[in-house]
Amino acid sequence: MTNASSDELEFFSKRGFGGAIGFGENPALLVVDIMRAFTDPNMPLGSDLSPQIGHINSLLETAEKTQIPTFFSVVCYDDADCRDAGVWGRKMSGLFDLTARSAAVELDPRLRKRADASVFNKKYASCFFGTDLISRLQARRIDTLIVTGCTTSGCVRATVVDAVQYGLMPIVVKEAVGDRSTTAHAQSLFDIQAKYGDVMSLDDTIEKIDAHFGAIGS
Repeated sequence: MTNASSDELEFFSKRGFGGAIGFGENPALLVVDIMRAFTDPNMPLGSDLSPQIGHINSLLETAEKTQIPTFFSVVCYDDADCRDAGVWGRKMSGLFDLTARSAAVELDPRLRKRADASVFNKKYASCFFGTDLISRLQARRIDTLIVTGCTTSGCVRATVVDAVQYGLMPIVVKEAVGDRSTTAHAQSLFDIQAKYGDVMSLDDTIEKIDAHFGAIGS
């Protein structure tokens, strides 16, 4: 998960970092920005996330079986010149490809999205900033957010930080998140586990869901 040295891990552990947040009573699954612009390696912001999509689909199947609500985010700009991207466009010119109704902002067709899943648009990194996601979660009394998607160092990390600040219990499935940079990916998982949420394996996450919530869908 991380390239941190044993000395670094010991340093953090001795100072109380990395405690387990755990699962609450009512989880939801969030798929962050698995859209063509980010999953097509030929696009400016894209990389190959085929393994992650496969793992996300395993979680989507588990969520459907246990009747856990699922949410998908898409980065999308309404203004023709992407003026609604603000100054963020100065950092990443690829954002100007993310115009409404373009193929770039379509969810990756390999995702096994069920018909009743919620899809919402966002304009910045966090799935909470400038969106109604927290209201949707509160209306369903969600207390645990299982986070997947991309990128680990960007939108995933920002979303997890906001989730814990809203009082949610963030769970990041390590095989189901990806990044253009392996170094940034590993460091972000280390930071999340140390300070903001629980980083769990795919198998452990599915086992946890089945054990505690499988009876709902039976």
